[in-house]
Amino acid sequence: MPVEKAEFRQALGHFAAAVTVVTIVRDDDVPAGITVTAFSSLSLEPPLALVCIDKRARLHDQFQIERSFAVNILADDQEGVSRRFAQSEPDQFREIGWNPGPMGAPLIQGCICSIECRVVDLLPGGDHTIIVGEVESTRIREGKPLLYFRGGYAALK
Repeated sequence: MPVEKAEFRQALGHFAAAVTVVTIVRDDDVPAGITVTAFSSLSLEPPLALVCIDKRARLHDQFQIERSFAVNILADDQEGVSRRFAQSEPDQFREIGWNPGPMGAPLIQGCICSIECRVVDLLPGGDHTIIVGEVESTRIREGKPLLYFRGGYAALK
């Protein structure tokens, strides 16, 4: 018998995860994003990454095969950016610097890394959808990541 939801959530809290903002250009050509900690590399050949998006998330239905998205790995001084994209604001990018990536997905300025992908597969994953993307470009800069650990933000020392 599987563990209870609360017990599983508590156990997962002991796993430190990098905080990312996954960005996309919506069907109406408006940039949008969502804070995500469920991100992972998948393969080096071909270069694949995955993100898991809750089926109830406001951007869930925007992820479609061939559409591009970016995973922006936040720096330790970008907690405010994480909080902004965790909420449903009409103008999420207000006062957030960004540039379109080579495929058009928004790349947030100040991140330690941005990875732009093309959706190649959508897989069921319980109450989430697993979005597999082929990595088309990366942008890397020095810095330390913003982490999420035991229900709060943390940083490397």
